[in-house]
Amino acid sequence: MPDPPAVQLADVSFAYRTGVRVLENVSLEVAPGEFVAIAGPNGGGKTTLLRLILGLERPGSGTVRVFGEPVGAGRPGQRIGYLPQRAHLGGEAPVTVREVVSAGRLAPAGMWGPLRRHDRDVVRQAIHTVGLGHRADAPLRTLSGGMQQRAFIAKALASEPSLLVLDEPTTGVDAESQESLAGLLESLRRDLGVTVLYVSHEFGAVEHVVGRIVLVRGRIVFDGPPGELPGVWHDPSHVHA
Repeated sequence: MPDPPAVQLADVSFAYRTGVRVLENVSLEVAPGEFVAIAGPNGGGKTTLLRLILGLERPGSGTVRVFGEPVGAGRPGQRIGYLPQRAHLGGEAPVTVREVVSAGRLAPAGMWGPLRRHDRDVVRQAIHTVGLGHRADAPLRTLSGGMQQRAFIAKALASEPSLLVLDEPTTGVDAESQESLAGLLESLRRDLGVTVLYVSHEFGAVEHVVGRIVLVRGRIVFDGPPGELPGVWHDPSHVHA
Protein backbone atom coordinates (compact mmCIF):
# COMPACT_ATOMS: atom_id res chain seq x y z
CA MET A 1 0.00 0.00 0.00
CA PRO A 2 1.54 3.34 -1.00
CA ASP A 3 2.38 5.94 1.62
CA PRO A 4 -0.22 8.70 2.01
CA PRO A 5 0.66 12.23 0.86
CA ALA A 6 2.71 14.27 3.31
CA VAL A 7 0.14 17.06 2.88
CA GLN A 8 -3.32 16.77 1.36
CA LEU A 9 -5.93 19.51 1.05
CA ALA A 10 -9.23 18.62 -0.63
CA ASP A 11 -11.64 21.39 -1.72
CA VAL A 12 -10.61 23.63 1.17
CA SER A 13 -12.25 27.01 1.63
CA PHE A 14 -11.60 29.43 4.48
CA ALA A 15 -12.92 32.80 5.63
CA TYR A 16 -12.05 34.80 8.72
CA ARG A 17 -14.74 36.17 11.01
CA THR A 18 -14.88 39.35 8.97
CA GLY A 19 -16.53 37.25 6.28
CA VAL A 20 -13.77 37.86 3.78
CA ARG A 21 -13.03 34.58 2.01
CA VAL A 22 -9.30 33.97 1.83
CA LEU A 23 -9.18 30.56 0.16
CA GLU A 24 -11.69 29.05 -2.24
CA ASN A 25 -11.83 25.35 -3.21
CA VAL A 26 -8.10 24.71 -2.78
CA SER A 27 -6.86 21.18 -3.45
CA LEU A 28 -3.19 20.32 -3.04
CA GLU A 29 -1.09 17.20 -2.57
CA VAL A 30 2.56 17.11 -1.54
CA ALA A 31 4.32 13.77 -1.73
CA PRO A 32 6.74 12.61 0.98
CA GLY A 33 10.24 13.91 0.26
CA GLU A 34 9.23 16.82 -1.97
CA PHE A 35 10.72 20.31 -1.68
CA VAL A 36 7.84 22.69 -2.47
CA ALA A 37 7.91 26.49 -2.52
CA ILE A 38 4.67 28.32 -1.76
CA ALA A 39 4.35 31.88 -3.07
CA GLY A 40 1.67 34.49 -3.49
CA PRO A 41 0.80 38.16 -2.97
CA ASN A 42 0.23 39.64 0.46
CA GLY A 43 -3.30 38.68 1.42
CA GLY A 44 -3.36 35.95 -1.21
CA GLY A 45 -3.78 33.18 1.33
CA LYS A 46 -0.36 31.55 1.58
CA THR A 47 -0.05 32.22 5.33
CA THR A 48 -3.60 30.97 5.88
CA LEU A 49 -2.73 27.86 3.89
CA LEU A 50 0.24 27.34 6.18
CA ARG A 51 -1.89 27.74 9.31
CA LEU A 52 -4.37 25.17 8.03
CA ILE A 53 -1.57 22.66 7.44
CA LEU A 54 -0.17 23.32 10.91
CA GLY A 55 -3.60 22.84 12.46
CA LEU A 56 -3.78 26.41 13.75
CA GLU A 57 -6.95 27.12 11.77
CA ARG A 58 -9.88 24.92 10.78
CA PRO A 59 -11.19 25.02 7.20
CA GLY A 60 -14.70 26.29 6.61
CA SER A 61 -15.17 23.40 4.22
CA GLY A 62 -13.02 20.62 2.84
CA THR A 63 -10.39 18.51 4.58
CA VAL A 64 -6.74 18.89 5.54
CA ARG A 65 -4.60 15.83 6.21
CA VAL A 66 -0.95 15.39 7.14
CA PHE A 67 0.50 11.94 6.46
CA GLY A 68 -3.03 10.63 6.09
CA GLU A 69 -4.29 11.94 9.42
CA PRO A 70 -6.79 14.80 9.76
CA VAL A 71 -5.39 17.98 11.26
CA GLY A 72 -7.47 19.69 13.96
CA ALA A 73 -7.34 23.38 14.92
CA GLY A 74 -4.90 24.02 17.73
CA ARG A 75 -3.33 20.56 17.45
CA PRO A 76 -0.30 20.72 15.16
CA GLY A 77 0.77 17.30 13.91
CA GLN A 78 3.52 15.69 15.94
CA ARG A 79 5.49 15.01 12.77
CA ILE A 80 5.69 18.68 11.76
CA GLY A 81 8.70 20.87 12.42
CA TYR A 82 7.92 24.58 12.12
CA LEU A 83 10.17 27.59 11.68
CA PRO A 84 7.98 30.69 12.09
CA GLN A 85 8.71 33.93 10.30
CA ARG A 86 11.97 35.45 11.57
CA ALA A 87 12.19 33.34 14.71
CA HIS A 88 14.25 35.20 17.29
CA LEU A 89 14.87 35.74 20.96
CA GLY A 90 15.63 38.95 22.79
CA GLY A 91 18.99 40.27 21.68
CA GLU A 92 20.51 40.05 25.14
CA ALA A 93 19.08 36.65 26.10
CA PRO A 94 21.94 34.48 27.44
CA VAL A 95 20.45 31.27 26.02
CA THR A 96 22.87 28.98 24.19
CA VAL A 97 22.41 27.15 20.90
CA ARG A 98 22.05 23.86 22.78
CA GLU A 99 19.34 25.32 25.02
CA VAL A 100 17.40 26.64 22.02
CA VAL A 101 17.55 23.30 20.26
CA SER A 102 16.68 21.40 23.46
CA ALA A 103 13.39 23.28 23.57
CA GLY A 104 12.44 21.29 20.48
CA ARG A 105 12.36 18.14 22.62
CA LEU A 106 9.90 19.47 25.22
CA ALA A 107 6.87 17.81 23.63
CA PRO A 108 8.50 14.40 23.10
CA ALA A 109 10.12 14.47 26.57
CA GLY A 110 7.10 15.76 28.44
CA MET A 111 6.65 19.41 29.42
CA TRP A 112 7.88 18.98 32.98
CA GLY A 113 10.35 16.12 32.57
CA PRO A 114 14.12 16.47 32.15
CA LEU A 115 15.63 15.47 28.86
CA ARG A 116 16.47 11.80 28.75
CA ARG A 117 19.61 10.38 27.18
CA HIS A 118 17.81 9.76 23.89
CA ASP A 119 16.53 13.34 23.86
CA ARG A 120 20.03 14.69 24.45
CA ASP A 121 21.34 12.50 21.63
CA VAL A 122 18.65 13.84 19.27
CA VAL A 123 19.53 17.42 20.23
CA ARG A 124 23.22 16.75 19.64
CA GLN A 125 22.50 15.22 16.24
CA ALA A 126 20.22 18.10 15.22
CA ILE A 127 22.95 20.62 16.07
CA HIS A 128 25.48 18.56 14.11
CA THR A 129 23.14 18.26 11.13
CA VAL A 130 22.91 22.03 10.71
CA GLY A 131 26.67 22.45 11.08
CA LEU A 132 26.73 24.12 14.50
CA GLY A 133 28.48 21.41 16.51
CA HIS A 134 31.43 23.73 17.17
CA ARG A 135 29.09 26.47 18.47
CA ALA A 136 26.69 24.32 20.52
CA ASP A 137 27.44 26.08 23.78
CA ALA A 138 27.82 29.58 22.35
CA PRO A 139 25.23 32.22 23.28
CA LEU A 140 22.76 32.53 20.44
CA ARG A 141 23.21 36.32 20.33
CA THR A 142 26.85 35.89 19.32
CA LEU A 143 25.90 34.11 16.08
CA SER A 144 25.26 35.72 12.70
CA GLY A 145 21.69 35.92 11.40
CA GLY A 146 22.25 32.94 9.12
CA MET A 147 23.69 30.82 11.93
CA GLN A 148 20.82 31.77 14.20
CA GLN A 149 18.40 30.53 11.55
CA ARG A 150 20.33 27.25 11.50
CA ALA A 151 19.88 26.99 15.26
CA PHE A 152 16.12 27.44 14.91
CA ILE A 153 16.02 24.85 12.13
CA ALA A 154 17.87 22.48 14.46
CA LYS A 155 15.20 23.18 17.08
CA ALA A 156 12.55 22.14 14.56
CA LEU A 157 14.57 19.05 13.64
CA ALA A 158 14.84 18.06 17.31
CA SER A 159 11.19 17.03 17.20
CA GLU A 160 12.23 14.47 14.53
CA PRO A 161 9.74 15.76 11.94
CA SER A 162 8.90 14.20 8.62
CA LEU A 163 7.55 17.57 7.42
CA LEU A 164 9.51 20.81 7.83
CA VAL A 165 7.57 24.05 7.29
CA LEU A 166 9.50 27.32 6.97
CA ASP A 167 7.85 30.74 6.83
CA GLU A 168 10.04 33.44 5.21
CA PRO A 169 13.26 31.81 6.47
CA THR A 170 15.66 34.14 4.64
CA THR A 171 14.28 37.47 5.86
CA GLY A 172 17.19 39.52 7.17
CA VAL A 173 19.74 36.85 6.20
CA ASP A 174 22.69 37.70 3.93
CA ALA A 175 23.10 36.13 0.49
CA GLU A 176 25.89 33.76 1.50
CA SER A 177 23.84 32.43 4.42
CA GLN A 178 20.83 32.01 2.13
CA GLU A 179 22.86 29.79 -0.19
CA SER A 180 24.09 27.78 2.77
CA LEU A 181 20.53 27.41 4.07
CA ALA A 182 19.36 26.15 0.68
CA GLY A 183 22.06 23.50 0.68
CA LEU A 184 21.11 22.42 4.20
CA LEU A 185 17.43 22.08 3.32
CA GLU A 186 18.22 20.07 0.20
CA SER A 187 20.44 17.71 2.20
CA LEU A 188 17.64 17.20 4.74
CA ARG A 189 15.29 16.31 1.89
CA ARG A 190 17.79 14.12 0.05
CA ASP A 191 19.50 12.35 2.96
CA LEU A 192 16.77 12.20 5.61
CA GLY A 193 13.68 12.17 3.40
CA VAL A 194 12.23 15.28 5.07
CA THR A 195 9.39 16.94 3.16
CA VAL A 196 10.03 20.71 2.92
CA LEU A 197 7.42 23.45 2.53
CA TYR A 198 9.19 26.76 1.93
CA VAL A 199 6.98 29.86 2.13
CA SER A 200 8.61 33.05 0.91
CA HIS A 201 8.58 35.87 -1.62
CA GLU A 202 12.35 35.54 -2.20
CA PHE A 203 13.30 32.32 -3.97
CA GLY A 204 16.64 33.06 -5.61
CA ALA A 205 18.59 31.06 -3.02
CA VAL A 206 16.53 27.89 -3.41
CA GLU A 207 15.78 28.07 -7.15
CA HIS A 208 18.29 25.31 -7.89
CA VAL A 209 16.99 22.90 -5.24
CA VAL A 210 13.22 23.44 -5.19
CA GLY A 211 11.28 20.97 -7.30
CA ARG A 212 7.91 22.67 -7.46
CA ILE A 213 6.30 26.05 -6.88
CA VAL A 214 2.69 26.58 -5.81
CA LEU A 215 1.34 30.08 -6.44
CA VAL A 216 -1.64 31.03 -4.25
CA ARG A 217 -4.01 33.92 -4.96
CA GLY A 218 -7.14 32.87 -3.10
CA ARG A 219 -6.88 29.67 -5.06
CA ILE A 220 -3.98 27.83 -6.65
CA VAL A 221 -3.19 29.62 -9.90
CA PHE A 222 -0.01 27.70 -10.71
CA ASP A 223 1.45 24.40 -9.54
CA GLY A 224 4.48 23.03 -11.33
CA PRO A 225 8.25 23.20 -11.91
CA PRO A 226 9.85 26.63 -11.42
CA GLY A 227 11.12 26.65 -14.99
CA GLU A 228 7.59 26.68 -16.33
CA LEU A 229 6.90 30.00 -14.60
CA PRO A 230 9.99 32.03 -15.54
CA GLY A 231 8.43 35.50 -15.38
CA VAL A 232 7.22 35.13 -11.81
CA TRP A 233 10.07 32.98 -10.59
CA HIS A 234 12.88 35.26 -11.68
CA ASP A 235 11.15 38.50 -10.68
CA PRO A 236 9.90 38.22 -7.08
CA SER A 237 8.04 41.52 -7.39
CA HIS A 238 5.48 39.70 -9.53
CA VAL A 239 4.95 37.19 -6.74
CA HIS A 240 4.20 39.47 -3.82
CA ALA A 241 3.02 42.67 -5.48
